[in-house]
Amino acid sequence: VQLQASGGGLVQAGGSLRLSCVASSSESIFSINIMGWYRQAPGKQRELVAQVTSAGTTDYADSVKGRFTISRDNAKNTVYLQMNTLKPEDAGVYYCNVGGQYGGTWSNRRNFGSWGQGTQVTVSS
Repeated sequence: VQLQASGGGLVQAGGSLRLSCVASSSESIFSINIMGWYRQAPGKQRELVAQVTSAGTTDYADSVKGRFTISRDNAKNTVYLQMNTLKPEDAGVYYCNVGGQYGGTWSNRRNFGSWGQGTQVTVSS
């Protein structure tokens, strides 16, 4: 299963960006359980920003609560991250991460966990 992330860019502090990540596969995607966004700033470890389960339960890093909103469109196998009131410390490469099952029949169904290629977010002060 491949993930294609988009939506990063350069924005001034206080501005907004919306990231998107689409999951696709040559075989049918049976289910997607968890969809999330991580970020990695230079010299730092990758950290979880937000995630959403198949039931719609969301979880956010404390640093982004109240400013970022994660959502998903199950029909489109897509997860979004709306980022408002951006701060310079939000800058980094944002990666989407998706886990679930794929395969068209019960006999060839497998689990997957995939990472997107990363999209750069730069916030100027």
